[in-house]
Amino acid sequence: MCGRFTLTLEPGELQELLDLGPFVHIVQPRYNIAPSQPVPIVKDPNTRAVELYQWGLVPFWSKDIKIGSRLINARSETAAEKPSFRAAFKYRRCLILADGFYEWKKEAGGGGKAPYLFTLKDDRPFTFAGLYEHWESPVGGELHTCTILTCEPNALVGAVHNRMPVMLNAEQRWQWLNPEMDRKILMTFMKPYPSDEMKGFEVSRMVNSPGNDNPDIVRPVE
Repeated sequence: MCGRFTLTLEPGELQELLDLGPFVHIVQPRYNIAPSQPVPIVKDPNTRAVELYQWGLVPFWSKDIKIGSRLINARSETAAEKPSFRAAFKYRRCLILADGFYEWKKEAGGGGKAPYLFTLKDDRPFTFAGLYEHWESPVGGELHTCTILTCEPNALVGAVHNRMPVMLNAEQRWQWLNPEMDRKILMTFMKPYPSDEMKGFEVSRMVNSPGNDNPDIVRPVE
């Protein structure tokens, strides 16, 4: 699964490096983005506008918004068929902006779990394949939520965890948002990102607390 990630660049850098449109909301550098928090997404391949949606998908038909805490990730192998994600996979695909993600490795001898940060080797930002939903409350109001698709890990991430987020390359990301794109083509994107283009290293256990959000978290453990 993917339970934490980073987006440490300023909006101007993100716009340039990812060829984005306007930022509907202000996006601040983040070092420890956690579920239930707002995350930056892109829904429209034409405007490429960046909006903030709550992380943890609440299906439009759900009677209880608490389901979002259990739907921070969707398995890419089954998302197109699962009731919680089926409609979103067909009609409401999005990009979730990031420049790193965390996974935890079980330590030998019962020493707990050590957090690892994974990024691209050149530290450029990238995009997760995501799904989004709009949920209307019976008493009024609307909630905008999203989830991150996951897949089997590459060799680098697999040494730490048995899943990783789906990372789309520059060519795939705008096709992913195309409402006319054939599902069979979309499913070919649901593969682990190449290990040789990534790096990973152990970081401080400060990341375990969502309240910690500062540059010290992303520094390698010596």
